[in-house]
Amino acid sequence: MTDRPTKPDDAWFLPKAFGYGAGWPIRWQGWALVIGYLVIVGACERVLDWDTIVGAGTAFAIIVPATLALILIAKAKTRGEWRWRWGSTD
Repeated sequence: MTDRPTKPDDAWFLPKAFGYGAGWPIRWQGWALVIGYLVIVGACERVLDWDTIVGAGTAFAIIVPATLALILIAKAKTRGEWRWRWGSTD
């Protein structure tokens, strides 16, 4: 038995084995975040099909904040820190 208290793991993503950033989702919250992001991007694609002039600005105004939100949430909810990894030896 260990002396230190156990902290529940609240990570939504695993860190990437190679490279920098988050890997696959490991909880339903992570999958919901990724699916929600894909739905937003898909909706923006529909706006682009509707009107390319207005749609381009609208899609840009929606996709950029959605992408930033995805990155910030994934970084906060990844097990461990985001750093460069070289596989199992790291």
